[in-house]
This record gives sequence, C-alpha cells and structure tokens, in this order.
Amino acid sequence: MEKRSVLGGMGRPAGAVAMLALLLSACGPAAIPSGVDDPNEVQNRQVHEFNRGLDRYLLRPTATTYSRVLPEPVETGISNFATNLDAPGDVVNNLLQFRIGKAAENTLRFAINSTVGIGGLFDPATALGVAGDPTDFGETLHVWGAPEGQYVEAPFVGPATSRDMVGIVVDVALNPVRLALPNPEAGYATATKVASGLSNRARYTNTVDSILYESADSYAQARLLYLQNRRFELGQDAAAGEAGFEDPYADFEDPYAE
Repeated sequence: MEKRSVLGGMGRPAGAVAMLALLLSACGPAAIPSGVDDPNEVQNRQVHEFNRGLDRYLLRPTATTYSRVLPEPVETGISNFATNLDAPGDVVNNLLQFRIGKAAENTLRFAINSTVGIGGLFDPATALGVAGDPTDFGETLHVWGAPEGQYVEAPFVGPATSRDMVGIVVDVALNPVRLALPNPEAGYATATKVASGLSNRARYTNTVDSILYESADSYAQARLLYLQNRRFELGQDAAAGEAGFEDPYADFEDPYAE
C-alpha cells in the first residue's frame, strides 16, 4: 500500500525508472573494476581544493561546535531520526534490485523504529537484531549492470563515480519521504539530514582530518579510499572470499556519505 502511493507520487520519472529496471533486469551486476579511471583529474583536483576549503572554514568548525553544544543523547536522536528517514528509499531500491528479503528487513526496521522508536528518535530495531541494509540508486545501477564510469569529485558532494552521481541525483529527486511530506515538514527532514552529516563529520574528525590535511596528496588519498570502500560495498560477497582483503572503512562511515 505504501509502495503504491509513493510510486504514484513519483509520476513520469518513476515510470522511466521502472521501464529501465525492466530493460536491465536480465543483466547481471556490473563487474567490480580495478585501477582508477580519472581522465578529468585536473578539474577534479580543482573541485577537491574547493571542497577542502569548504571543510576547513565551514564544515569542520560548524560540526565541532554542533557536537560540543548539543547533548549527546539529543545528537544521537537526531542522527537516528535522519537514518530512519532513509529507510523508505532503501526499500524502493531493494525492490528495484529484486532483493525482496532485504526490502522486507528494511521495511520491518522502519516500522519498528517509527513506532516503538518514537518516529525514529530511538533505534530499538538494532537491539532486536533488525540491523537493516542501507543502499542507494547507485547500487541499483550496479545491480542492473551499469559500469562504474569515471571518477568524479563534485562540489559539496566529494568523491564519487559517474554512476554514483546519477544515483545521488535520482535518490534526491525521487526520495519517498520528500515526495510524501508537505512543506514545511519536508524542510525539517532535510535539516535533520544536514545535522546528521555534521555529527558524522565531528565523530570521524581524526580520520577525515588525516585524509584531507595530513596526507601528502589528499586528493589521491581520498580517491583511493573512496574507490576501495565503494567497490567493497558493491562486491563484498565476492570480496569476502578473497584472502587478505580488508575493508578500509570497516570501523567508520564514509565521511562523504552525507
């Protein structure tokens, strides 16, 4: 019932996505590439310097102040609420990926945290063993067989690939929560996502600072770690069997995820 109302609100864009899903459903997941495809490195480095300056003078000090001023339980509650808002989009992408079990798990997690967890402020689902499976339209494109494409660093976004940039645009444009909520509630939802991003920046400040400000070549370091992490996320079932593989982001979230 919820899926039908969401898709109905999407209109023509959703129809185009559904048609693309049907066309590509017979394709297997795209191969996990090796190496770096970065033909626009000069331009990407310029954007990287812009993003680094943005982080140095705005994002990092704002995140530090936000985390210091806000009591930890309140900060955690806001992050939980923002994460819960992503669950409907995860379910839609799970269905487009034909992963029904994961769609059911994410649906159950959303239901538990939205009710028992008081709108997502608390996370009883994790305590009950329903961890969920975050995903995005970039992964959906991977499942459909779309290649990774070129490496990209986008203003305000950070490291990505051309495939993931398409995924980001679709996830934002067709976000079920954004489409379902009227104004000003949709704006409140966006604000909580921004606040959650600030929490992540403060929480992983040592890791992010080491990449951006302490490495000899912050651009190359960020590019390497992003591609390693993203490729592991998309191919971890196969990669798990490869001796010696370790996820470089095993203990923390992607600093550019928000």
